[in-house]
Amino acid sequence: MCVILFVLVLCIFAGYIAPYGEAEIVGDIWEPASRTHLLGTDNLGRDMFSRLVYGARTTVLVAITASVLSFMVGMFLSFLAVVIGGWCDQILSRLNDLMLAIPTLVFALVVLAALPQNIAVLIIVMAIIDQTRVFRLGRAVATDVIVMDFVEAARLRGEKWAWIVFREILPNVLTPLIAEFGLRFAYAILFLSSLSFLGLGIQPPQADWGSMVKDNKDGLIFLVPAALYPGAVIALLAVSVNMVVDWMLNRTASLKGGRG
Repeated sequence: MCVILFVLVLCIFAGYIAPYGEAEIVGDIWEPASRTHLLGTDNLGRDMFSRLVYGARTTVLVAITASVLSFMVGMFLSFLAVVIGGWCDQILSRLNDLMLAIPTLVFALVVLAALPQNIAVLIIVMAIIDQTRVFRLGRAVATDVIVMDFVEAARLRGEKWAWIVFREILPNVLTPLIAEFGLRFAYAILFLSSLSFLGLGIQPPQADWGSMVKDNKDGLIFLVPAALYPGAVIALLAVSVNMVVDWMLNRTASLKGGRG
């Protein structure tokens, strides 16, 4: 949680924490760490620490926006399929299975190569790809709740599908969905970094961690550690999010066991 909080502070106060501008050239290429440049400079002579700080804001903003959008779409479609059932469930489930059969990275590369390369398009593509996993989980947990007596009672009272979704199903499936959100967020960070490393994610001169690895990977030949810093923070944040999600699940299970 300390790591996640630290990254959030970097995102919010990036303009105050970074000593230099995001794309400002302040020295020679791949300078070593010094008092002037805490982590040295990159392949163009930009301050690595400043780029990491601004990259945190871009990476986290895009990843969390894509995750929220994917959950909104995936949960809505999955609950709709379960509540209405019949042909609606069959059509949505088969379309979801079709998208799941396509390799996500290949699908993203093809779509992003054909569309304008900007952050809005990137977020939408990531959300569309990720909502397939959310749909599968949402449908699975909603199917268990929809057969409960209190849902049947709501149907007999004449409640509409929106009431059943938001007042009967959603409150009873929040725990697995919150846990899945954490995992999806970590996956979104890794997926965004992969796209940026391949040149179809965040476009220069804007900084994000994946593109920073790509820009500085050649320095590893000369024992320049510039590419290792963004790679390390990607791994650290992803592991931290997964650990917090596991802790939340274990704590929830223990609380339920205690009440039982």
